[in-house]
Amino acid sequence: MTQRAAGTLPAVAVRVDEATARLGAVVVGDDDVDFAVWAPSASSVAVRIDGVVDHALEPRDGGMFGGRVAARAGARYAYVLDGGTAFPDPCSRSQPDGVRGESEVVDTRRHGRHGRPALDLDELVLYELHIGTFSGEGTFDGAVPYLAPLAELGVTAVEVMPIATFPGRRGWGYDGLYTSAPHEAYGGPDGFARFVEAAHSAGLGVVLDVVYNHVGPGNEALRAFGPYFTDRHETAWGDALDYSQRGVREWAIQNAELWVRDYGVDGLRLDAVHAVVDDEPTHVLAELAERVRALEPGTLVTSEVESGDATPLERWGHDAQWADEFHHELQVLLTGERDGYYADYGSVEGLARQLRRTPPEPLVYCSQNHDQVGNRAVGDRPAAEELRVRAALLLFAPQTPLLFMGEEYGERNPFQFFTDHIDPFIADATREGRRREFAGFAGFSADDVPDPQAPGTFERSKLDRSRSDETLRAFYGELLELRRTLPKEVDVEVESRRLRLRRGPVVLEVDLDARTAELRR
Repeated sequence: MTQRAAGTLPAVAVRVDEATARLGAVVVGDDDVDFAVWAPSASSVAVRIDGVVDHALEPRDGGMFGGRVAARAGARYAYVLDGGTAFPDPCSRSQPDGVRGESEVVDTRRHGRHGRPALDLDELVLYELHIGTFSGEGTFDGAVPYLAPLAELGVTAVEVMPIATFPGRRGWGYDGLYTSAPHEAYGGPDGFARFVEAAHSAGLGVVLDVVYNHVGPGNEALRAFGPYFTDRHETAWGDALDYSQRGVREWAIQNAELWVRDYGVDGLRLDAVHAVVDDEPTHVLAELAERVRALEPGTLVTSEVESGDATPLERWGHDAQWADEFHHELQVLLTGERDGYYADYGSVEGLARQLRRTPPEPLVYCSQNHDQVGNRAVGDRPAAEELRVRAALLLFAPQTPLLFMGEEYGERNPFQFFTDHIDPFIADATREGRRREFAGFAGFSADDVPDPQAPGTFERSKLDRSRSDETLRAFYGELLELRRTLPKEVDVEVESRRLRLRRGPVVLEVDLDARTAELRR
């Protein structure tokens, strides 16, 4: 944003302890808004309302600035640092004009508090979806008509890929910059509130994918406020966040609290937690879990973590974590692929070990997800002849299953890696990085890798329900109905490339060579 000349008015002092101040713009009355921002790099901070007048915020302990200002929901605002450049709010609830525009005051009190379904880990069936490609409209409202059929199938919660505001209009969401602002292209704050309400009305919980291991490129505005980043650690996606800073911890934890408190989200999926480094006595992600449960005791906290790492369950008190080993064993057995991390997998006994893992409920298994499809060179889905075997092994397993949007009816469109970076340098670097990533993989040329910036890459990734396999969908329904009644204990027998799984009175027989899966009762 450009600097604009403006007057300065004193703010009404509102003393709030630094550790509990609600960051961002919080509506407290019809004409009053409490503003709070962590800005230790500035000696003075003012909030500019609707581009007209700057209101000085009061300095507080720990690099905080805050005050109560006459403003209404819908007002546009920005923070002016040291009388110079104006920047969006790091904890903005809405960015109507994108990452370079002003922030908008949102009254989240108006979001209805509707009945929340209890998410029982024993019965949890997750369904991962990407808002932009789940419907033709690519919006929260566009997704709503497809929620009730998922509940009827046997899904208990939708897991929504990140919705934080990111550069451009198209993207997976993992490069969010304004983590508390639902992406405008999807329908913004009100659209997300309607989506959550519709999911709850259909009997579905909502688990939101959130990212606290990095923020996306173009984060110069964030850096202007304070030392959000550190060079003591690094991540594969960008500079590491500095969780030794209390203001950075609050930025992350209050984001999690926002989704639970203000939108009624039932659970959080924390992205790549192995890249969240924190040397404090209480890890930031352990504190996060405690704080969201203090707001809503039943809140589900799940994590994505590297294979073989049980830290989220054993040390941070999380409820469940992704366990990709099941997918990797199954993928190699069915396809013979050995590139990359698949090199260490592909034995029938290895798959059997994954099926026997206990306790099963905290382990989230999948046959498809956004990574395992979208991070393939061309985003191709599993072959049609594999789908029945994949469904049977995933849903007969006692571990917690996660479905990826469209797999229940055999979606044939790919899910490709797409971006819409507004910085030409970042856009070119993303294209080149994607091609380089797959240069050593067998079976295709780097020229086959789709351009992530091309609109067509995004459009090809939208679901096409017109070609749905209703027989496959019925098989998913049968398996999900069985899950609700069968005992958790599973007996697994292996004979060459055949598996026999018994749960209670039901036996599943799978022939990996013939690609068959039969239930016997």
